[in-house]
Amino acid sequence: MISIAVGLAMVLNFLVAALAGVLVPLGLMRIKVDPALASAAFVTALTDTFSFLFFLGIATLLI
Repeated sequence: MISIAVGLAMVLNFLVAALAGVLVPLGLMRIKVDPALASAAFVTALTDTFSFLFFLGIATLLI
């Protein structure tokens, strides 16, 4: 059961990371901020937060 929760959380985390990796720099360019400087912090924060929530949420549903 844990391997299912971890595997599903990883797939969902990859999707969030891909979306954040595209959308955050585009949003920063729109507001005239250099995406090379600012996007790493936002993408890291988003992926870390969502991976934690995905794993705990899926584990809770499976238990």
